[in-house]
Amino acid sequence: MTGRLTGKSALITGSARGIGRAFAEAYVREGATVAIADIDVDRASRTAEEIGPHAYAIKLDVTDQASIDAAIRAVEERQGGLDILINNAALFDLAPIVEITRTSYERLYSINVAGTLFMLQAAARSMIARGKGGKIINMASQAGRRGEALVAVYCSTKAAVISLTQSAGLDLIKHGINVNAIAPGVVDGEHWDGVDALFAKYENRPRGEKKKLVGAEVPFGRMGRAEDLTGMAIFLASAEADYIVAQTYNVDGGNWMS
Repeated sequence: MTGRLTGKSALITGSARGIGRAFAEAYVREGATVAIADIDVDRASRTAEEIGPHAYAIKLDVTDQASIDAAIRAVEERQGGLDILINNAALFDLAPIVEITRTSYERLYSINVAGTLFMLQAAARSMIARGKGGKIINMASQAGRRGEALVAVYCSTKAAVISLTQSAGLDLIKHGINVNAIAPGVVDGEHWDGVDALFAKYENRPRGEKKKLVGAEVPFGRMGRAEDLTGMAIFLASAEADYIVAQTYNVDGGNWMS
């Protein structure tokens, strides 16, 4: 049976674990060959080995332009070019406005915004030179749709991702490159364990309480799972989404409407 991404070459940033890994597994099932691109190259290598021969590891630091360029070259040399990029690498932090540090601010913006932009740029240059178009998917968040009292910096980075998706989508579609985004809601897993710990600190809650509360507030009835996002990621990378440009899709169990 032919998958919707058969013969496609994909690179997924931050895909050694979590949502990125779920995307990689789903893409391989659909016939793609996937670069597991992560700053933790040892874990990326283990992930690629576990997924199988259609996955391979690349070391990538999205805050380092040389690393970005080297990752794109590695895909070009191995696969002949890049068809699909998912900008998944991201960092989370929270604090009251009066406690935000420049260090935290600069770190989040360097990964979530600059990392997304310059990874997108490098992928687009490669796709344009190849002349076969492509698909770029950015990972936004419901946090980019609204503010949150303790999450000002992260929310603003994800709002920037939505805006970058719109501008890049409008600019790159003339080259046959579709740029769109996915905005997850609250997704359970290793990432949210850290988020829960931060809320416990600043809201004076016991560990685990915030996760229970946010899960109960989702209209679907539970927190999301990484696998809940894979259908949209496959769709946006497929030919079925050729006429979709500069959009951000909420995949959040009904948690936010826009």
